[in-house]
Amino acid sequence: MTALRLHKRWFFSCLMICALVLLPVLSIYSAFTQFSLSLWQHLIDTTLGLYITNSLQLAIGVAVLSGFFGVSSAWLVSQYTFPGQRWLQWALLLPMAMPAYIIAYTYTGMLDPTGPLQYWLRDNFGGTGAVLPEIRSLGGAILMLSLVLFPYVYLLAKTAFAEQQQNMRDVSASLGITGWRYFFQVAIPIARPAIFTGIALAVMETLADYGTVQYFGVSTFTTGIFRTWFGMGEMHLASQLAAILASFVLLLIFWERYLRRDMAFYQTGQTETTSLRVPPKHIQYVCSGFCILLLSIAFIIPSVQLILWATMHFSLAQLSGYWALLSTTVSLAIIASLVTLGVAVMLSYAHRITQHPWLGYINQLSGVGYAIPGTVIAVGVLVPFGWFDRQLNFAWYAIFDHYIGLVLSGSMVILIFAYVVRFLSVALHNTQSGLDRIKPSMDDAALALGHSRWNIFKKIHMPLLRGSLFSALLLVFVDVLKELPATLILRPFNVNTLAVKAFEYASDERLIDAALPSLTIVLVGIIPVILLTRAMQFKRA
Repeated sequence: MTALRLHKRWFFSCLMICALVLLPVLSIYSAFTQFSLSLWQHLIDTTLGLYITNSLQLAIGVAVLSGFFGVSSAWLVSQYTFPGQRWLQWALLLPMAMPAYIIAYTYTGMLDPTGPLQYWLRDNFGGTGAVLPEIRSLGGAILMLSLVLFPYVYLLAKTAFAEQQQNMRDVSASLGITGWRYFFQVAIPIARPAIFTGIALAVMETLADYGTVQYFGVSTFTTGIFRTWFGMGEMHLASQLAAILASFVLLLIFWERYLRRDMAFYQTGQTETTSLRVPPKHIQYVCSGFCILLLSIAFIIPSVQLILWATMHFSLAQLSGYWALLSTTVSLAIIASLVTLGVAVMLSYAHRITQHPWLGYINQLSGVGYAIPGTVIAVGVLVPFGWFDRQLNFAWYAIFDHYIGLVLSGSMVILIFAYVVRFLSVALHNTQSGLDRIKPSMDDAALALGHSRWNIFKKIHMPLLRGSLFSALLLVFVDVLKELPATLILRPFNVNTLAVKAFEYASDERLIDAALPSLTIVLVGIIPVILLTRAMQFKRA
């Protein structure tokens, strides 16, 4: 009876956590109870069509371009030996460390008509106006997003290509299917589930982007939500737009899983994978050139430019402000990552103790926030927190004859809560996989010896989970540090983070001032890439 009561407590505790995490998503749909036909008619007549077409064009463009970059580079490094192939395998993941809004303003500074490249071209080849196409455009946004998002496709496609079996190539060769025919008719169809998953992740990140499209002046759903709320002052209409965007993202997730189920391919009992081929020298140089050029454009060139800007006008006054900014950002990220990790451990441990089948679904639902754009999460969090603050102020005024102010929606509490909702999936995945590696027989033996659940967790699980917990903590820390739209909306007055300050500087065309906080974000963003590379090497070993 005691065990049953304990299981019920764990189950209902997790149910409450899931309800809290899903509250922001559900609250934006509640905005449709205050539907205004006149406001929607105005939106349809003015900007809604632009939001839809730009968002679709952006998503399709990034899907195509990131798919091309990711699949082509993955095929080269997983199938051929060429100069630099070994270090390029992990180096091509480095663009993941570069947020899209940072690479956007970095290339804007370099490629603008007043920038150094176009100035040099005009000086040497003549001309008076812009020599290169305008980068602050829809096409420019597609290129910038594709450069930092193609590693999602690259990582999954590379794994799928590397695990394809040698006998498939041998059988295909006996049927006369070699070279490009093998690539398109055999390799791509087999790797298609992984490729499609990578492209779907890139598209979801594209739809969630705010910094790049706002800086480039491209009207999408995310910029529309900002404009509707802060420009028009229409909270309910902004929530309804956020609900439409969230619905589209959730449909994309379900569609991706449905298609992936129908595109499953299974390996046979033979485990011999394809060996790397040695192409002719000129082909080797082409492979090296393509991969190095892609890495240079996506990571090396913008990083070098940031370093040059950061050191160009360096001063002690700037450093003083930077340390204050860094301190605030790190403190916020540490608190958010610790709270997120605590919630993730509780959900994962409850599932382990109870083994209740519904808890698995509850945990999956709790992680849905990672797929929802930060703008939508921020709007969804503001609605219930704002309602609570209003009710609290009415009650306080009735009793004490004065208002207490914005207790939750004007404090760091709302921002921490938004981070937990947004990044719980990251921590949950690491803690759950860590617990799954610990045999249940160890728990049974400890219980038989009279140890309590708390002692088992403290003395057995914690030491074994140390690596998984540290990885989860670090990944959430980096994600919080890079998060822009949710922080921009929910931060208390006069509180800035590295991401917000870099975006504000860039928006004011103070690109040199934006370099130091941006460079810090990029350097910290490299940490998950290193962890991912080590995990890949460990798995291969």
